[in-house]
Amino acid sequence: MTSPRLAVRAVILHHDRLLIVNAWPDGTSDLWCAPGGGVERGASLHDNLRREIFEECGLQIAIGAPCLVNEFHDPAGSFHQVDIYFQAQIIGGQPDQPWRDPTGIVTARRFVTEAELRGLRYKPDTLPEIAWGAAAWDGRALYDPLEPIIR
Repeated sequence: MTSPRLAVRAVILHHDRLLIVNAWPDGTSDLWCAPGGGVERGASLHDNLRREIFEECGLQIAIGAPCLVNEFHDPAGSFHQVDIYFQAQIIGGQPDQPWRDPTGIVTARRFVTEAELRGLRYKPDTLPEIAWGAAAWDGRALYDPLEPIIR
């Protein structure tokens, strides 16, 4: 049995719009999520998150408090991932300019309002709450228990 994969993600609001990404090759899925990715051994969670946001979105960020721990798995396989979400702010880069992920993982990025997000397919279910809800303002971190992976 393999250990769960650890990943970090950023909840970034810019002009009250949330940054979301689609990381499915050639847009094969319409599922959106917060940007971020796998943790590399020997680097802090913050260093990993800064690297992922720069690779995926071309942005530099200041990282705030953790706001969510989310875990999901593939019931038919061995995949199990734990995501730690952090509040973050843009401190560099061009958020309003087109960006192409040099690694090719992120196929699209966009900033959305809460109403726009709710009209999309996204994960985790608590994404609006950690971006705009009470959890975003009172400093508490939420926990999404283990759920099946969605494609």
